[in-house]
Order: sequence, then structure tokens, then C-alpha cells
Amino acid sequence: MNRVIESDQISISRRILDAFRLDPVLMLLLFLLSAIGFLILFSAGGSNTELMFRQLTRLGVAVGLMVLVANISLRVLKKLSLVFYLVGVLLLVAVIGFGEVGKGAQRWLDLGFLRFQPSELMKLAMPMMIASYLSEKVLPVGWKDLLISSGLVIVPVLLIARQPDLGTALLVGSAGFFVLFLAGVRWKIFMVLGLIASLMAPLLWKFALHDYQRNRILTLLDPESDPLGTGYHIIQSKIAIGSGGTYGKGWLNGTQSQLDFLPERSTDFIFSVYGEEFGFFGAVLLVLLYLLIIYRGLYISACSGDNFGRLLAGALSLTFFVYLFVNTGMVTGLLPVVGVPLPLVSYGGTSMVTLMGGFGIIMAIRSSKRFLA
Repeated sequence: MNRVIESDQISISRRILDAFRLDPVLMLLLFLLSAIGFLILFSAGGSNTELMFRQLTRLGVAVGLMVLVANISLRVLKKLSLVFYLVGVLLLVAVIGFGEVGKGAQRWLDLGFLRFQPSELMKLAMPMMIASYLSEKVLPVGWKDLLISSGLVIVPVLLIARQPDLGTALLVGSAGFFVLFLAGVRWKIFMVLGLIASLMAPLLWKFALHDYQRNRILTLLDPESDPLGTGYHIIQSKIAIGSGGTYGKGWLNGTQSQLDFLPERSTDFIFSVYGEEFGFFGAVLLVLLYLLIIYRGLYISACSGDNFGRLLAGALSLTFFVYLFVNTGMVTGLLPVVGVPLPLVSYGGTSMVTLMGGFGIIMAIRSSKRFLA
């Protein structure tokens, strides 16, 4: 009898998800990741219930956006790509003239009733625009389409880097790059572009990077050179992760985080809190959960019978991987600190809304008529 009831409940849940065009596998994985995020955020935030309530409110808004986007047809999304991209670029230009300045960066627009970061919009607008453009072309991509696509990528990336916000610029640039990669750009072209980038690196170092950005790179190479200054974040982060050992110190028992040695522990360095409290095995399980989400997104991409859907779902999934790769590399001292959050775990609303909007697009692709699975 209990098995029959459980089967009926599962069937009802599946029908509800299908009615809202939501992928049940992806929803389950995102729910598990969000639950883990709240668990570790409660510890990182010092058991601050107000912090948890604000994050829960943001998650509710993000999920609402995901459901809304999931119910937009692929044809409409493709038509909106150019408008979305142009609006995003215009807002980035507006930031230069009217943006709020905070902590040495000019990234926000305040409309009175709404304060937001326009660069976050480009994380979705960028892959949508490039995927829409290339979906009408003969693949693999030739030089002409590559140059046009590269121009569409470079303009917003430079505007975001000027704010300065290298972390977001990296994510937006990666989103555009992955569309080109999935469109079949030949390796020879990538090698030529890589050679050009290598030759330009000294010029970028001298003229494009700010002093604090150069210091971050130098600190990565030798954090102990300034242990109480620029190297403090990385040193404390590695101490926290290393002290977690194999099995961790237990939830709420991390000394580095609970005793305030670890900076930015609710945002950029929340993975360090997790590593200290749940250890190596806990970190492996968390990374595995992320990889399952990425795999599901790539599976949906591979099963899309539409070039626009295939390129877009693949780029969004791989950009989610960049979030994970950069954040974990940053807190373990393998990459410079660039302010990329741990997706759906770090405290913050703008990034969460953008990510859930991206997963809404992936679910819309999965629900399209040309989905082959």
C-alpha cells in the first residue's frame, strides 16, 4: 500500500514538473546543491538567520525566473537574443557614465527602485547572441563568422573589464568562447588566437591591468611574501581547507571560519569553509554534484535537434563549469583571486538569479519540439 502511495506521489510530482516544462533530473540536482548551499551558508554566516532569510528570498526569485524562462519557446528566445544583447551593451555603457562606485569599482546601476549589475545580464545575453548568429551559418565556423562573433564577444568583455571586474569579464568571455568551440572552430584557428594572446600578454600586463590586479597575480606566485596583506586571503583559505583533513571537523566546528580568521567566508571563500568542515571526501562529493549538473546540461545540449539550442545549452553548461573551476582554483591558491562566487552556494542574489535564468533556458531547450530524447 505504501509503495502504491509513493508511486502516485512521484507520478503527480512528475506531471507538475512536466506542466511547468521543468526537467526533473536537473531540478533534483539543483535542489540538492541549493540545500547544501544553505547548510554551509548557515555555518559561514555565523548562524545568522537574517542572512539565511535574505538568501532564501533571493532563491525564491531565482526559481521563479527559472520557471518563467523555461516556459518561453526556443523560437522566442532566439528572436529576443539581439534585443537582449543590445540592451546589455547599452546598460554597460550607462555604467560608465552613471554607475555607482563602490570598493574602487563602478559596476552597479541604481534606478531608485532597483539596484543591479548589468554585467550579469551579459552572462546570458552573450551566449544567446552568438548562438543565434551562428545557428544560421554553415558550421564549422569560417574566418568571417569567427571575426564577427569575436567582435560581439570583445565589446562587452572590454566594457566589463573597464569597471573593473575581471571575474565577470572572464565568465562572459568564456560563454562566448564556448559557443564558438561547440560550433566547430578549427584547432588551428584557436592556436593562432592563442599565439596572438600570448604576444599581447606583456602589453596587457603593462597597460590594461590595475596595480591591485597585478598584485593578485604576483601574490598567487608567492603569497607568503605579504602574509598579512595581499597574501592573507589565500594563506588563510589554504589553512582552512588543509585543516579539514580527510573527513572534516564537522558542521559548525570549523575554527578558521568560526573564529573569523577566514575573510569573505560567506561569498568568495565559502568553499574553504566547506572544505574545513566536511574534509576531502565532502569536497569530492560536492564537486561530483556539480559535475552531474554540468553533465545533465551537456546531455540536453547533445539531444537538441536545433543548432541554436545545442550551442546555447552547451555554452551555458560549460560556463557553469568555469564558475566551479575558477572559484575552487582561487581558494586553493591555483588561480588569482578574481571574485567569482561558488555557484548556488555563495551568498548573493544577482549571480544566483542569472544562473537560474540560464538553467531555465536549458529546460526550455529540453522542452522544445526538436528535442530528440
